[in-house]
Amino acid sequence: MYNDLFSIGPITVHSYGVFTAIALIAALWLACARAKKRGLSDDICYGILLFGVIFGYMCSKLTFILTEFDEFIKNPKMFLSQSGFVVIGGLAGGVLAAYIYCRIKKVTFLDYFDLCAPSIAIAQGFGRIGCFMAGCCYGRETSCPIGIAFTHSHFAPNNVKLIPTQLISSGLNFLNMVFLLILAKKAKKKGVVASCYMITYSVGRFVIEFFRNDDRGTILGLSTSQFFSVIIFTAGVLFLAWAILHKEKEEVSVETVSDDKEEKDGEEV
Repeated sequence: MYNDLFSIGPITVHSYGVFTAIALIAALWLACARAKKRGLSDDICYGILLFGVIFGYMCSKLTFILTEFDEFIKNPKMFLSQSGFVVIGGLAGGVLAAYIYCRIKKVTFLDYFDLCAPSIAIAQGFGRIGCFMAGCCYGRETSCPIGIAFTHSHFAPNNVKLIPTQLISSGLNFLNMVFLLILAKKAKKKGVVASCYMITYSVGRFVIEFFRNDDRGTILGLSTSQFFSVIIFTAGVLFLAWAILHKEKEEVSVETVSDDKEEKDGEEV
């Protein structure tokens, strides 16, 4: 696995950057293809991607700084220049940016959150392949057959068999994308697909953290990502409950209106 793919003069093409680009293209393609079928706007998808990436990057970096704040105070210039990020912080920032953008454009946020949930999953799947190529986000030492030894990583210990947590995460994200696409065909209520994404992703991320061995900081005895996974999981469960209850209320209100109309018609007769 190589972090640097090739160089052209002073320009070096990094594997992580290549897969990040693939992730964004795949996410946008999937969202736009599904938007046409749902009568939603391609332009809104482009806007969500642009602002989601910008604010996601900023929040990812900010979360990383907060988790290593003591070290940041000692050498802030190093932290701002190095490639440290907390993905789950970037996810929260991207969703917030999408919400604000949808409000500005006066479109329904839940329509696009449901639409983009599978796209987020496929982007994370390709993104984790980039992590594997670079050697970051690596796992614990292992003697299992699935163990992989890096030889040219700038992040992971080289020549030591490690659990390929990046590839496991990638596979889980691709499976999550398939699940969400299937669910999207069956779900009739806004918010169900988005809330299920929050639940499934946070559970997978919480579990995979037990097998990682890179320094990620801790909060209340949990890794930073586990701590935020608990928050996202809780929010996802409440969000899903709201979606289900909201659906029941709409059905009851429709039935009530129908019954009232029948009674009035009967009185007129």
